[in-house]
Amino acid sequence: MSEYLVLVAPSSNRVYADAAPRLAAAEIETVLAAFGSTPDVAPIELAGVDYLTISASGDEVVPALSNLSATFALFEREGELLRPIPLQRRQFYPSDLVTIQKYQGKTNEQWTRLLLNVTAAATKRPSKWLEGGLDVMDPMCGRGTTLNIALLAGYSVTGVDVDRKDYDTYAAFLKTWVQAHRLKHTMDRGASTTGGRARGREFTLEVAPTKDAFKTGDTQTVRYLSTDTTDLGGLVRAASIDVIVTDTPYGVQHGSHGDRLSRRPLELLDRAMPAWIRTLRTGGAVGLSYNRHVAPAEDLALMLEQHGLIVVTDWRDSSFRHRVDASIDRDLIVARKEP
Repeated sequence: MSEYLVLVAPSSNRVYADAAPRLAAAEIETVLAAFGSTPDVAPIELAGVDYLTISASGDEVVPALSNLSATFALFEREGELLRPIPLQRRQFYPSDLVTIQKYQGKTNEQWTRLLLNVTAAATKRPSKWLEGGLDVMDPMCGRGTTLNIALLAGYSVTGVDVDRKDYDTYAAFLKTWVQAHRLKHTMDRGASTTGGRARGREFTLEVAPTKDAFKTGDTQTVRYLSTDTTDLGGLVRAASIDVIVTDTPYGVQHGSHGDRLSRRPLELLDRAMPAWIRTLRTGGAVGLSYNRHVAPAEDLALMLEQHGLIVVTDWRDSSFRHRVDASIDRDLIVARKEP
């Protein structure tokens, strides 16, 4: 068994930075457990610098630790010395894809990545998280934080949001970004229709990190549907998605998502869940970030179970729970679709 040390990445959000080491420890335990490892994780200070120490064994340990949401650097401890380990990070595109957008109400990028990682680990095939091939959907995607993080990691991703302003803003950003980085791509925009019925607007971006990859068809796809998330029939194929992750309405006004303000997010989730689950492959997982003040954890777990999902996180556990501000007590819950 080897001992590794993770240097946790700094966060510009002071409140999140305070919680980051604890959240990273919970993420490590959850992700490595999916690969059959039971790591010992603890905070440690060496020469005045804080780390997380992880005692674990297995071929997946280094790749998994490399792709955690808060990993800044990775070391293996050898006596009194730390040996740097090259990160085996899945990063196919420049990182400013995730960081360049700034707007009120933007979900913390580290938290979004953590939610995606933990949810992917809960699927029946967690190896796809490290090897690639994940099909991701964010059914309330706003201005695309989840979409960007998934694309950065080389996954194809679908986003859904009824807010036309968010749709237009994100489409313009993504088009500008791929052009600025001179990435080979195609982008199609138009109306979404099924059976002659107008369903909203959509765009599809196909892109690759290199011209050769694009030429050989080794591409990623971003598809954004500006439509009703509770009615996806005919728009998103059944059993085509591995992982559904979303930041649910928090019941407070926060900038760009004003039109999606909901004091009763459980009602919206209850209406939307049949449409979402239909798109999910058997063995796939749903991960929800939510505000405990407006969506009680036990009620949310019960709702997911009533829709036939198996909740794989314990709603009584507070490992991922943290304060965002006085009105938001944020947590996550993950459930899997079984046969």
